[in-house]
Amino acid sequence: MPIRLRGYPVSLGALLILLGIAGFVPALLTPGPEVHPLAIDTPHDQLFGLFPVSALDNIFHILLGAWGFVAARSRHRSVLYARATTAIFALLTILGFVPFSDAFPLYGNDIWLHALMTLVAAYFGWVHRTPPA
Repeated sequence: MPIRLRGYPVSLGALLILLGIAGFVPALLTPGPEVHPLAIDTPHDQLFGLFPVSALDNIFHILLGAWGFVAARSRHRSVLYARATTAIFALLTILGFVPFSDAFPLYGNDIWLHALMTLVAAYFGWVHRTPPA
């Protein structure tokens, strides 16, 4: 059974909303390092002990996820969402290698996760095609 193009924004949207909400659940967070290699600002937490998160980061994930649900309403919007998320995740991957604010922490496991998400988004934005309904 082929993966439908409009399923990408719904799947990614649901994942991002869940991760954004999880970033506000204290039981799922561990204290982040006092100072990490790219520290500029204040300490932050680690979601599942793996991914640096902050309140701004969590809100960004929730909004990007909500956009996915809106984008899934049409094939054209789904393609635009996939292409936009390709650019967004590629930018976040690159920003993971430069000093940035802890208000939006990007380093460590976030780098490979954003790189993987860039590849998946690019697949749905430019490669994957399903016949129109």
